[in-house]
Amino acid sequence: MPRSTLQAWRTYQENLDAHPAVVAFFHSVPGLAFLHRLILALHVVFVEVGACGIRLVCLLLQLTGLDRFVGASYGTQQQVNRRVEEAIVAYRHEESTCLAREMPAKDITLTQDETFTGGLSLVGIEPVSNYIVLEQAAQARDHDTWHTLMAQALAGLNGRVIQSTSDEAPGLLAYVAQHLGARHSPDLFHVQQELSQAVAAPLAIKQRTAAKVVAKAEERLTRVHEPLDHAANTPAKRAPGRPPKVASLEQVEQDMEAARHEHHRLVEQREQVTQSIRGMGHAYHFVDLEREVRWNGKLIAGDMQRHIDTLRTIAQQEHLSETYLERIAKAERVVPQMQATIAFVSGYVRQQVRHLDLARPCLTPCMPISFPRITFGTTAAERFFGQKPRSMFAAILDSVAIPPAPLSPPRRAVG
Repeated sequence: MPRSTLQAWRTYQENLDAHPAVVAFFHSVPGLAFLHRLILALHVVFVEVGACGIRLVCLLLQLTGLDRFVGASYGTQQQVNRRVEEAIVAYRHEESTCLAREMPAKDITLTQDETFTGGLSLVGIEPVSNYIVLEQAAQARDHDTWHTLMAQALAGLNGRVIQSTSDEAPGLLAYVAQHLGARHSPDLFHVQQELSQAVAAPLAIKQRTAAKVVAKAEERLTRVHEPLDHAANTPAKRAPGRPPKVASLEQVEQDMEAARHEHHRLVEQREQVTQSIRGMGHAYHFVDLEREVRWNGKLIAGDMQRHIDTLRTIAQQEHLSETYLERIAKAERVVPQMQATIAFVSGYVRQQVRHLDLARPCLTPCMPISFPRITFGTTAAERFFGQKPRSMFAAILDSVAIPPAPLSPPRRAVG
């Protein structure tokens, strides 16, 4: 061994100001293993989960005196973080491939959408497990792009997509119809959003305006009362010239009553609108959640149509513009597809129950219906693939090394 190496080691030991027992621990095999786990845990928790930044990792190493045993500069820790992120990406790919090989056969429902945070991304999530099947940056959102990215994401999975839920984006509709070959189910949220923007939003503006009118009427009534009260307590004195023109108390009170009545009417209208929009969500089930009985598809569609008719009547009574009425019509055009979705889900459930080969007496009208529920304490991947994946942190530990101690450790801890 070169003499210079031995001299460097000796100098390093002499420059350490830590307690000898601490130095001995971090130079031991268990101590190095603990330091390795700690540094990588800091990057996972501080940078990847907490988004605190690499500089706080460096600061913690300095404040704890661990910068004597591991490189703590920003550049050094930045390299560690880059390797951690590379290990996370590799883990996702490798573990998904491994789990897919042992995955039990299953029917898959996808919820799909486009997001624009930091650029266009196409996203597909399996809602029962909450597992992200696809999250990929894209240059376009046409049906061919969706097909290319989803084909890669679904490759190797032991399952078939039977249903896709999304908004009415043309690219998504074309992808589901032409490539996926699954049932497209309208997204309730976007239907309710259209109705809310068409009726609830303009009514809210009207209600706020009416509230301001009430406030001004109250202020005016107060101004009229003040001179009358003063006159009642002061002997009358005729001032020269014409008397000032004062609004009659009766007229001001009538204006006040009219303003309050209009505001109250708008409050009731908004409450009716809210109930109708919520009613759309309550109706979009093939089971009555309160009575736990199945609903007929035609009755569901009729219930939805009644809510939309109520909203249209209110919009017409409030003389809302054609733009708002068109938004109601846009939501209304989706109702037949929502009815078809209920029929599809009802038929699918009936088929699954038939495969269970349950005895007839067990199937009573009062029998509660069990829906899939997320099991707490499990990961999305475990719920989706039906098996427990290996630890991501263990995979990071296996593939990422930490930097060596600095050649010239600081002599005093940072205060």
